[in-house]
Amino acid sequence: MTERLADISAHIHGIQQLGTVVNAMRGIAAARAQQARGQLLAVDSYAATIAVAIGRALVLASPPRLDRARKASRPAIVLFCAEQGFAGTFSERLLDDVANDLAGADLFLIGTRGGTVAQERGVAARWASSLPAHSSGIPKLADQILEALYARIASGEIDQLDVVFSQWQPGRGGQAERRRLFPFDVTTFPASVEANSPLVNVSPETLLNELTAEYMHAQLCMAALHAFAAENEARMEAMAAARAQIDRRLTDLRTTQSRVRQEEITVEIIELAAGETASRPAA
Repeated sequence: MTERLADISAHIHGIQQLGTVVNAMRGIAAARAQQARGQLLAVDSYAATIAVAIGRALVLASPPRLDRARKASRPAIVLFCAEQGFAGTFSERLLDDVANDLAGADLFLIGTRGGTVAQERGVAARWASSLPAHSSGIPKLADQILEALYARIASGEIDQLDVVFSQWQPGRGGQAERRRLFPFDVTTFPASVEANSPLVNVSPETLLNELTAEYMHAQLCMAALHAFAAENEARMEAMAAARAQIDRRLTDLRTTQSRVRQEEITVEIIELAAGETASRPAA
């Protein structure tokens, strides 16, 4: 009985240590998600500023085309999945969302954990990268993605580009979001209503090329930040569920511990009573 009680106590100690780890993971995920959400406000403001500048620059020249002579043959998808584990079915849901499009598209896959899930499904990525551990590394990641994309767009391999990411919505969890990045649709930008044209020191075509490149960079940063925040929100949710399960298990173990301890005390009392009875002289 004593050995059984010791085993239960050791089990409780192990579960409590696991709970400490779960709490730490949840706290880290919460901090990272909050930081990413704060940075999203800055990226949205930057993208809006670039959009206004494009609208004003469109008055000066026709919208640029990255390749007028060649005709590309395939669409491409930039898919932001999970970088780490303990995020539930985060990557699986996103891969399910684009499953019907993968046969005829080049996949640019972001996220190490998502890459593992894709390999398990037999999905091969044309280009892959990890998601930064901290949101401050996202602008550099966007640069790397654009570098890989521009090379294929310029060579005529890609004629359409979508970015797919998860956007966290309170009460609904992560929802897959898809946005078209290429071909560049200038009709989505408000035309300038100012009477005076902007003063520029470069050609209108060069200006539009640079502005559209900046806008695509901002859109990729936005998608990556949403993905980063959503992954950490999913991890928070998974850790909350794990914490609830740990609490239930600890309650069960402590109930068992109390029962076993009571049984042990009862056995000891019975043994003492029996010993006392046996030690009395016969009448």
